[in-house]
Amino acid sequence: MRGRQRSVAAMATIPLMRNFIKRKTLALGTIFTLSGAMSERQQPLGDLLAGIKSHDDHWSLDVPSTWMQGRTTYGGLSAAIAHHCARLLVADAPPLRSAQIAFVGPLAGKITIHCELLRRGRNTAFVDVRIRSDAGLGFLATMIFMTKRESALSYENIATPDIGPPPADDAVRNGPPEFFTFNFDYPEKRLTLGENRPDLMSWHRLRQRDGLDVMTQLMCLGDALPPAAMGLASDVGPISSMNWHVNILTDAPETDDGWWCVRAETHHTGDGASSQYMTMWNSRLEPVMTGMQSVALFF
Repeated sequence: MRGRQRSVAAMATIPLMRNFIKRKTLALGTIFTLSGAMSERQQPLGDLLAGIKSHDDHWSLDVPSTWMQGRTTYGGLSAAIAHHCARLLVADAPPLRSAQIAFVGPLAGKITIHCELLRRGRNTAFVDVRIRSDAGLGFLATMIFMTKRESALSYENIATPDIGPPPADDAVRNGPPEFFTFNFDYPEKRLTLGENRPDLMSWHRLRQRDGLDVMTQLMCLGDALPPAAMGLASDVGPISSMNWHVNILTDAPETDDGWWCVRAETHHTGDGASSQYMTMWNSRLEPVMTGMQSVALFF
């Protein structure tokens, strides 16, 4: 992600990242296509996915400008589309359990998505996904779908976050129409510079989510926060997310009124790179997803 500082109020919706490039990618795979000029028309995620057109060896759709992050498609949307297309390829796959994602470069305009079933076992399915644009390869992922099974082991060591309940409907805000955060509800500023805080956390939900697969929702929202290293900064500089490893902790995540608590915690920053942990909880603060991400820093 690349951009320059605007105002403290603007930090809530991170229009400061309007010119950032968030490079994201997933691993290889039947060809899908996202094509067409960026539309100014607002398009919720469900409508976007429902508008995917099927062709002999690929799918196609247009990405509206309200899902852009600077000059690239928002990485969470790329991950959600990848998950959706992987399930189109393997319709009887069990629920998503893990994903290894690489954000290689910007994605905009005409985008092709290629999916390949690498292996189908009794309990798991491995699907590689590759997304390209005119600029070249932009997104790679290996998605692992797994059926739950009985186990003698059960253990959890994920601390419950110190956060209040999800906000009331009259206490939410959204990003500007030209930025991907326009599609989300959240209660407050998501980032304030100069606080030397390596830990960002906020409630998020999709503004329109009826009929959406819950795993697709998680993939879309799990990357919604700015990189946590930005909480250590007193000024804004160019940054670029390089990868994202995701583990889903349950085969049937559920929450109330669409709310998910999203957290990003930087545990090491130096030499132009930051490593961060990422966690999601439902409205009852039950953990549903963990992750880790590497972020390149250019300031």
